[in-house]
Amino acid sequence: LSTQEGVISHSWYLDSGCSRHMTGDKQLFQSLTPHDGGLVGFGGNQKSKITGIGTVGNSSLSISDVWLVDGLKHNLLSISQLCDSDYEVKFDKTSCTVVKDSDQSTVFKGKRKGNVYKINLSDLTEQRVLCLLTLSDEKWVWHKRLGHANWRLLSKLSKLDLVRGLPVLKYHSDALCGPCQKGKIVQTSFQSKNIVSTSRTLELLHIDLFGPVSTASINGCKYGLVIVDDYSRWTWVRFLRTKNEAYDEFSIFCTQIQNEKDLKILKVRSDHGGEFKNDPFETFCENHGILHEFSSPRTPQQNGVVERKNRSLQ
Repeated sequence: LSTQEGVISHSWYLDSGCSRHMTGDKQLFQSLTPHDGGLVGFGGNQKSKITGIGTVGNSSLSISDVWLVDGLKHNLLSISQLCDSDYEVKFDKTSCTVVKDSDQSTVFKGKRKGNVYKINLSDLTEQRVLCLLTLSDEKWVWHKRLGHANWRLLSKLSKLDLVRGLPVLKYHSDALCGPCQKGKIVQTSFQSKNIVSTSRTLELLHIDLFGPVSTASINGCKYGLVIVDDYSRWTWVRFLRTKNEAYDEFSIFCTQIQNEKDLKILKVRSDHGGEFKNDPFETFCENHGILHEFSSPRTPQQNGVVERKNRSLQ
């Protein structure tokens, strides 16, 4: 090969006559150490200076101990250097394969173009070369690699030799993983109240909807509006065909119960459901002096009185 001028190619030639890996493109190096001294001889008695030694590659593969040769217009992979690094190079009519001697796993494959074999490092991601062997025996590394599998499973995989290269792992009941603990954490339970916060009936009403139920009523109702008095725990249930009827039923109920008991409703507590959080409902509460309280989003425990009643009714 000569050092004649031309465009530098990012393809690598697998050359059995080349003594070392070498390239003339400085941009291919991941790391490079300057080197002063040494010459590389080519055909035609041409010689070029070695200016550095480093590592080239990408996220899929890295090649170490590569020479940076001044003026070289081709990228060369030395077959002898690959063999010295415990790799086996196999050639056939259409391609060549570099295999690791220790486990026979494929490192990369090159294609034949004309009478030469070439490889493009940017194409290695498309080959989907998988790592089938690891020499790391760190138990936490394997725990993370297998999706934070539990230690009983890891111990079983190791005992039955189901994963190639998996070291001997023993079950440890006291082993704790920080991400696993965070992933399995649950919300602290709400403590039950031993006192009644209200002083009379109709001071606070808890309201909620349940449904749709699998079996409709005779009138075709599948929803239920549940109203629970906080002081007496007396419960009223109004059946609805659709959720949109919640406002009408609630307004009728308020008028009837206030006239019947001769008491005013002071507060109503509900979740943020659309059947309760709407303009007609808010206008009704304002006109009748009723304070409408909402539980916090995704916190049904704050409206637990009626939520527990729903569970019993369903």
